[in-house]
Amino acid sequence: MDNSNIIRFNNANRQFYLTAKKRVDEYFKTNNISKFGNYKMVIKTIAMFIIFLGPYAILMSNIVTNGYAQMGLWIMMGIGMSGVGLSVMHDANHGSYSKNHKINNLMSFSMTLIGGSSLNWQLQHNNLHHTFTNIEGHDEDIAPLGFLRFSPHAELRKIHKFQFLYAWFFYGLMTLMWAFTKDFSQLIRYNKMGLLAGHHTTFKKQLIKLSIHKVIYLGYSLALPMIIINAPWWHILLGFAAMHFTCGLILALIFQPAHVVEMTQFPTPVSPDSLTMEDDWASHQMKTTANFAQKNVVLSWFVGGLNYQIEHHLFPNICHVHYKKIAPIIQQTAKEFNLPYHSKPTFIGAVISHAKVLYQLGRTAPPQQMAA
Repeated sequence: MDNSNIIRFNNANRQFYLTAKKRVDEYFKTNNISKFGNYKMVIKTIAMFIIFLGPYAILMSNIVTNGYAQMGLWIMMGIGMSGVGLSVMHDANHGSYSKNHKINNLMSFSMTLIGGSSLNWQLQHNNLHHTFTNIEGHDEDIAPLGFLRFSPHAELRKIHKFQFLYAWFFYGLMTLMWAFTKDFSQLIRYNKMGLLAGHHTTFKKQLIKLSIHKVIYLGYSLALPMIIINAPWWHILLGFAAMHFTCGLILALIFQPAHVVEMTQFPTPVSPDSLTMEDDWASHQMKTTANFAQKNVVLSWFVGGLNYQIEHHLFPNICHVHYKKIAPIIQQTAKEFNLPYHSKPTFIGAVISHAKVLYQLGRTAPPQQMAA
């Protein structure tokens, strides 16, 4: 990767992060608790796979023959699919599911079972998004297709005026794109960026691996149902699409309100000719990340604690089952260092805030575009 084009953080003063880390470490040491997953994680993993694969087994058994009931099972699979991604795959790919690397690698394979690429996820999410959160041109999570605009520094197009209305539909297509096209285009792009070398692999090796994984996924999730389920082929295609739409929409409604909301910032380097940010990395995370619905126990359980996005971004190597306990530590430390601790009290409030930002971003052009 070209080091001349990498954003650098002003880490001269990292006292906030060092203090927060010390206090969090003391919490685990004092309570004699592992930072990794525990029995709660095992129970959740079993539950998520039951929600995902249970409806699949029922569909394949042909016990249910009613078309509407079958569609309901496909949608339930989509809910379970998102649960596996949020609560199992996510921690595994961060290496926080277990202290055993082999278990993390095994659980990260769940990404293949829901149609995506574990390596691509790690490169986009772990490497780029977690490092360069909300930085235009570096965080791919705010660089969607041209008809969506997630950053005030991105080019404004006429169609963006209506994105607050149509964005939700395209959110639902997210995992469907993973399954068929996005993983391949990402792999090509990351190879050109030199990111594959950092994972000690080659483009050829990963292309073969990705192709095999796609065959496995599409084989069990689409081809086998078409052969076995007593339903018209088009009905199965609709069910498959409904499953992905459900999953994609859920994932987007969890990840987008964590960064693209009214409270969060979209910082730029200190000057147009500089690649250095004003803040250190941890302070940057506090300004670009938001929590929501921290008191909603059911939601927090299902989404893998990702409503505690601040804690996750500061300590992605800690399993999400611990976020609720370390959140007060982070909040207090942020207050002492005069840093924001963004949080919306409800999930609905967070989604509404995201919708408002979509509306605003559809109308206000970046300074350089207005000047032109």
